[in-house]
Amino acid sequence: MKPFTYERATSPAEAAAAVARTPGAKFIAGGTNLLDLMKLQIEAPTHLIDVNGLALDRIEPTPEGGLRIGALVRNTDLAADTRIRRDYGVLARALLAGASGQLRNKATTAGNLLQRTRCPYFYDTNMPCNKRQPGSGCAAIGGITRQLAVIGASEACIATNPSDMAVAMRVLDAVVETVKADGTTRGIPIAAFHRLPGATPQIETVLEPGELITAVTLPPPVGGTQIYRKVRDRASYAFALVSVGAIVQRDGTARLALGGVAHKPWRVEAAEAEIPRGAKAAAEAMLADARPTQDNAFKIPLVERTLGAVLAEARG
Repeated sequence: MKPFTYERATSPAEAAAAVARTPGAKFIAGGTNLLDLMKLQIEAPTHLIDVNGLALDRIEPTPEGGLRIGALVRNTDLAADTRIRRDYGVLARALLAGASGQLRNKATTAGNLLQRTRCPYFYDTNMPCNKRQPGSGCAAIGGITRQLAVIGASEACIATNPSDMAVAMRVLDAVVETVKADGTTRGIPIAAFHRLPGATPQIETVLEPGELITAVTLPPPVGGTQIYRKVRDRASYAFALVSVGAIVQRDGTARLALGGVAHKPWRVEAAEAEIPRGAKAAAEAMLADARPTQDNAFKIPLVERTLGAVLAEARG
């Protein structure tokens, strides 16, 4: 691990300004992803700004009837919250499907949204990776691609987003609240938060330099049967090959988002109109532009089968 300096922020605006003015600076909270990457020298921040003391660890009701989840709320606490379990079951289930109990005790809401890909070529510093070193190439293309993207990829990157929580947030139409280095704030719909790789896969979100996530806001509950199903190689502590987050209403309408298939949680609202025709029609509409490799072509029928199982469960 390379040397770095450290400070504790006293306000969100101060933290954002400190990162913006210090080249190579990073925020740190739970550190469950960043510290691993620093040990491997994939990340080498020159300065760490600790945001754990910013009182962003509360879950509060909003005037609109939803919930505001502080950026520092730990995954364990969020999954266990009575209101989340009752009204946002897809989120509680997604959180419990991720990582391990020990990691969930430390991992934060904002950190979960910002965790980096688990592409093996990203983690292997002997291999070229445009996400790790822009312009070096993508060793995954033409390599072992079983776990990688089947849709939304580019000639520069075929990595997937590893977050289970983000899939649930996409189904729920959450909004990410931030503060910028100049102290101004904004709300970013989760649909627009993560970027597709294009020619700049190292830029993973729409956050500006120094912009700090302060909360994630959930809209009022929409009811329905809420399910998160994750298909993976092991029963625990494994990332999704395919996952489905769903909210299915009594009239047969549903919201659907996929994990494990793209660089961001994958939701195609237009495809949700195909749900009454069955899982096959909905899956085909969601993955209409899919470009799988020989290694990961199995994900296409796996999405259909997983979606079918979710819809069958929701309908009893």
